[in-house]
Amino acid sequence: MLPNTHPEVAFGKTGLLLVNLGTPQSPDKKGLRPYLKQFLSDRRVIEAPPLIWQPILRGIILNTRPKKSAEAYAKIWRQESNESPLRYFTRVQAEKLQAGIGDGVIVDWAMRYGAPSIEDRLAAMREAGCERIAIVALYPQYSASTSASVYDDVFRALLKLRWQPAIRTAAPWHDHPDYIDALAQSVTDHLAGLDHEPDVIIASFHGLPQSYFKKGDPYHCHCAKTARLLREKLGMDDQKLRLTFQSRFGPTKWLEPYTDKTVVALAELGVKKIAVVTPGFIADCVETLEEIGIALNEDFVEAGGTHFSTVPCLNDSELSQALLKTIAARELAGWI
Repeated sequence: MLPNTHPEVAFGKTGLLLVNLGTPQSPDKKGLRPYLKQFLSDRRVIEAPPLIWQPILRGIILNTRPKKSAEAYAKIWRQESNESPLRYFTRVQAEKLQAGIGDGVIVDWAMRYGAPSIEDRLAAMREAGCERIAIVALYPQYSASTSASVYDDVFRALLKLRWQPAIRTAAPWHDHPDYIDALAQSVTDHLAGLDHEPDVIIASFHGLPQSYFKKGDPYHCHCAKTARLLREKLGMDDQKLRLTFQSRFGPTKWLEPYTDKTVVALAELGVKKIAVVTPGFIADCVETLEEIGIALNEDFVEAGGTHFSTVPCLNDSELSQALLKTIAARELAGWI
């Protein structure tokens, strides 16, 4: 009990912050330019020396890429709520998780790039009385360019707080049984709804420069383990369910095999029907909906394929909510 003369202060709460990659504020050049500038200025994402990289970024990329990226976002933008799919699903995941966990924990969400920012949401949670906050980067497979970047930003934000909350950062969950079960069920449900049997299923993960892997990043190993466990759960071999990597950027070599080249090569070899699952994405976004669902679909058909389908990400499904509740319980253990 505080004395009557004590200033009003909120305390004693526990928080959980879900963090995803990021989103532009609008599907146009005006919205994409600041988003891409922040994203591509992250030293965790682009490890080239700033003296070399920043002139390229500011002089070339930010004058050409926003238009192309805006066109992709415009194709998948959620008009009814005027937000990107990633922002929508992350927000709804947090809202449903809050309802599922109850009032004992304050659940919030943020984006590593764009809004709402990690700094803003941490400050709001601290203001609401959170003395303990668990941070869950929504990337099942750990990489320095994703998970570590989120936690870097968390600790930068803490530098500005006089009264810092206790912080926990979530461990990777690429091999968590509930995650593998949720993925397998999503694939099974999708296949059951098709009027055909895919010849090949592609498990496409976001790419990473080979040089990052050689420096010790565990991302490739985490993706390979997820794919292996998913195969085992579905009773498939590595010819039926194939591991590939998408979304490469720039001239350097990235993790192989590449998703786009693999899919086109399969079509040219006579494979007519494929399905693509994107296990590294907990929510649908421009990389799953436009890059895979639209552009890759077109490439496959142009190369001779006839049936192309994409397995939706876990999004705000019951499978997603059960998984996030399990992850939350793991990260909050001992606090609640």
